[in-house]
Amino acid sequence: MASSAAIDGVAAAALRSVMQRVQLAAQKSGRVAHEIRVVAVSKTKPVSVLRQVYDAGHRCFGENYVQELVEKAPQLPEDIEWHFIGNLQSNKVKPLLTGVPNLAMVESVDDEKIANRLDNVVASIGRKPLKVLLQVNTSGEESKSGVEPSGCVELAKHVSLGCPNLEFCGLMTIGMLDYTSTPENFKTLANCRTEVCKALGIPEEQCELSMGMSADFELAVRTNLMLS
Repeated sequence: MASSAAIDGVAAAALRSVMQRVQLAAQKSGRVAHEIRVVAVSKTKPVSVLRQVYDAGHRCFGENYVQELVEKAPQLPEDIEWHFIGNLQSNKVKPLLTGVPNLAMVESVDDEKIANRLDNVVASIGRKPLKVLLQVNTSGEESKSGVEPSGCVELAKHVSLGCPNLEFCGLMTIGMLDYTSTPENFKTLANCRTEVCKALGIPEEQCELSMGMSADFELAVRTNLMLS
């Protein structure tokens, strides 16, 4: 049976490997590595492993499930920047926001209803404005959440102009799990950013793009996307 120290050592080594690969991909594409944010998705992983990654210097973590995040966050340092990246139901918004005071961002806002609910709860509990990304269904799969690319501008306007307690920060997508389709999904997201920024009158560098998982994050870096 492997010791916890050995397991934790593997987690720290994996983090170092990912960061090195991000730096190399950034260099090849002419990007600055420190401008690329890596979100360590910690779903199903025990707190001990997350703590080892934290001790290795990482501060940005993501979770897919509200209950798991609410249980883990109090057991870990308060300076962690938590990102919620899963499908969020309206009845889970208050437990999420009250249970995780250091929640930095919700990356999965996909319609006006959830945006309005987040806005109202943020106001009711008196926390600072919550950063959000709009989730875009770039692959067209029915199994995926997200606003259709054609609806990005309208939703972005709603969040930016109609939700004073939310801070619109950009777009996110979970592309098709097919490497041949990934570049097109990435291009679709980039095109959505162009349209949204034009409609809102903001420069594209102020609109983050979050995309790239274990199998394709280097491609995300090379195509000038933010990384999660």
